[in-house]
Amino acid sequence: MTLRRWMWLFVGIGVAALALAAAGQWLLGWPSEPVGLWVGIGVGYLLGAALFLVLPRWWRQHCDEMYAQPAGRRYLKALWPIMIGYSLTLFLSIWLVKRGIESVPLRAVVAVLPALAIALLMRAALRYLREIDELQRRIETEAIGIASLLVSLVYFAGGLLQKAKVIDLDAAAAMIWVFPLLCGTYGIAKMVLTRRYL
Repeated sequence: MTLRRWMWLFVGIGVAALALAAAGQWLLGWPSEPVGLWVGIGVGYLLGAALFLVLPRWWRQHCDEMYAQPAGRRYLKALWPIMIGYSLTLFLSIWLVKRGIESVPLRAVVAVLPALAIALLMRAALRYLREIDELQRRIETEAIGIASLLVSLVYFAGGLLQKAKVIDLDAAAAMIWVFPLLCGTYGIAKMVLTRRYL
């Protein structure tokens, strides 16, 4: 599957989420919270699709070549159901927690439900990493290392600033943004490393 097809898949999921939000608002009479959540999911996927358009041509071609190989095809085949599952479990989790769950253990299970999709994503990524050639594996592991170190440094500095009462951030929001920040930093590092090695 080419990056262009992935872009259109993102557009499709984004439009479907926005259509669901509109139907919930005007046809089903949903409260504003679930409508806003589906709008956020839809806009997120549409922004992801827009990101594909700003990537350099050489990078899109490289990705198309990498994901045309058997390991890449298996990875992408595993990825799209995980993305859809993540969106659905995120909505369900937030909706159920906001409705109120008395049992703390049950609330904990429902709250971390979206993390199951992330765990499946990590499993697919590790399988991909084991199946690719040595040079690509080196690029991937270096990018993961760079991203991990940079994000750790940013969060460490943020913790020091928080402790010194220079900034005041919501701890839950900061923790939720660790994984997306790690993924974004990894993507940039991978692009730079690929340009250097290839």
